[in-house]
Amino acid sequence: MDSSVVALAASALAAAAVGAWLGRRVARQRAEALLAGVRQVTAAMARAAAAECAELLRAGEISGRDEARARAAAAEAARLARSAELESRIRRLAERQAEQRLADTHSVEVSARTAAVRARIAVTDAEVARLRSEIAAGGVAARAALERAAGQSSPAAIDAIRNDEIEGARLAAARGERAAEEVAVAGAGKGAKRIMGIAMGRFLGHYLTERLHSTLPLPAGEAGVALIGRDQENLRAIEAVAGVTLSLADQHDSVRLEGLDGVGREVARRVIARLLRQPGSARDPASVTRVAQEISAALDAELVELGRRAFSILEIPRAHPEIVNLVGRLNYRTSFTQNQWKHAIEAAFLCGMMADELGLDPKLARRAALMHDIGKALTHELDGSHAVIGADYARRLGEAETVSNAIGAHHTDEPFASAYAYLVAAGDALSGGRPGARRQTDENYLSRIDDLERITRGFRGVAEAFAVQGGREVRIYVQEDRVDDLGAVTLSSEIAGKISQEMRFPGQIRVTVIRELKAVEVAS
Repeated sequence: MDSSVVALAASALAAAAVGAWLGRRVARQRAEALLAGVRQVTAAMARAAAAECAELLRAGEISGRDEARARAAAAEAARLARSAELESRIRRLAERQAEQRLADTHSVEVSARTAAVRARIAVTDAEVARLRSEIAAGGVAARAALERAAGQSSPAAIDAIRNDEIEGARLAAARGERAAEEVAVAGAGKGAKRIMGIAMGRFLGHYLTERLHSTLPLPAGEAGVALIGRDQENLRAIEAVAGVTLSLADQHDSVRLEGLDGVGREVARRVIARLLRQPGSARDPASVTRVAQEISAALDAELVELGRRAFSILEIPRAHPEIVNLVGRLNYRTSFTQNQWKHAIEAAFLCGMMADELGLDPKLARRAALMHDIGKALTHELDGSHAVIGADYARRLGEAETVSNAIGAHHTDEPFASAYAYLVAAGDALSGGRPGARRQTDENYLSRIDDLERITRGFRGVAEAFAVQGGREVRIYVQEDRVDDLGAVTLSSEIAGKISQEMRFPGQIRVTVIRELKAVEVAS
């Protein structure tokens, strides 16, 4: 290698070394300067932190002192309150202890008095026991003496006294009942009679009473035989349509209608009447059946028209078609020979007039009275009271409860729920009980008279009994020495109750008990 090159290399190395040394020196100086700046900043921060710490310590010390003072004050107040409460409890305890001492003292006194009272009670009980034994002995002796003096035993005397007391109570009750009845009759009874009298006076109706024929005469000879048919086939054909039984008389001169259905009886009667007028219609059972069906259909139309006419006459809205039909069927139902269709209309007019006098709805009263006997059109088909059956039908077919109850209650089968129910019962009684409304056979009349007199003569103290005014009143003469005045009052109520239970009759029966004192002396 050339020496010059070596020298240059050495010079370069030396220069590089010198440059590196100078660079490290400059870097050291810079680092020392930076460190000095950091130290100054750190010292400043340390001083600021120290100042802030000192400030915080001063603030914490002040706050701690204030809090300590507040807590000390609160503790002192709590201590004072607790001390006051403790002193109060101590005072109350002292007071209770004083009260307990007084109670103990009083208890001791009461115990002493109780012991003294018990001692006196024991003495008294002993005295009472002694007196009771003496009284019992004296009672036995007195009872024996009384029995000997009275001539009867104690049980018999007790029974006699008891019976006298019962009789006295019964008579007092009868006196009160009669007084109440007199007050009621003097008030409401007088007004009711006035209203019913006005209604009867305002009503103008004249109805002929008809009878349903039970026996129909037949023509003699071939005409009668042709009407009956071979082996009574024509009669059987009529029965099948009418629903009644036709019985041929032994002499073959009449036919008897048997059945409870008045409409069916009318169908049979009309069929036989047509066959009598038109003998050619009786040539065979089929022809008779057609005639019977035609007449039955025509009669059904008549029944509907009769029902509509009743509602029209009374000027009230029509009811359900079934009810209208039942009202029409009443035309072929009688009660003691009184036509029930006419009876229903008459009772409806009377109820309407009474309702008008009382300020009630006349049309509602007429409606209830018109329907009150619709059950009679069904009693041959259903079991039970016609009032109950009619009320059930009315409810089922949409009638108001006021109307339905009036139907069911007019014979007291249901409780009376409105004033209209009482009006319907009164109208029914007025229409059925008026003179000439109903006719009875002599046998029924005599049987009713006998029953009245038999029932009344069965009571104690009755001397004679007579049914008067066609059986609408019974007059009873009692024995004066066996029935007093109050007893006569009670006797009339008992007899009326028994008559109501044992007899069936239209309207009412008056029971009059008569007690007379007769003093007879002969002058000579």
